[in-house]
Amino acid sequence: MSIESEPGHGNSPAAWTAVIIMLIAFAIGTLAFWFTITWLVIASACLLVAGALTGFVLGRLGYGVGGDKLTPTTRG
Repeated sequence: MSIESEPGHGNSPAAWTAVIIMLIAFAIGTLAFWFTITWLVIASACLLVAGALTGFVLGRLGYGVGGDKLTPTTRG
């Protein structure tokens, strides 16, 4: 399988940024739910959506898989 036909599996700055933001939001939301801090649960849900939007926007700006801002690397 060549690099050109490799789908990338989300290994891009856009994907990593989105996942890290959403992981932090999920962790905060879980703790807030555990301690019944309702406003923080809602805020973490908003942060979760913001993380997904960040990944989408970064992907559209060229930082996604196959984006024009990335240089392909070979791993062997």
